[in-house]
Amino acid sequence: MERYEILKDIGSGNFGVAKLVRDKRTGELYAVKYIERGPKIDEHVQREIMNHRSLKHPNIIKFKEVNIYSSS
Repeated sequence: MERYEILKDIGSGNFGVAKLVRDKRTGELYAVKYIERGPKIDEHVQREIMNHRSLKHPNIIKFKEVNIYSSS
């Protein structure tokens, strides 16, 4: 079972698409950034993940997790 219900796209960037999702178990809303696996995954994406983890901003509650999924 998929954990999140995708509600809508909320933005896009160089490495992926951000979507508004709802956790099916808790009903909580999250912004999830989907990044396709492949040649775009390099040190720039790794740096972006590290930057997201260290963000301290009033509009960001908490960086929650990183999951790597294969489309196959």
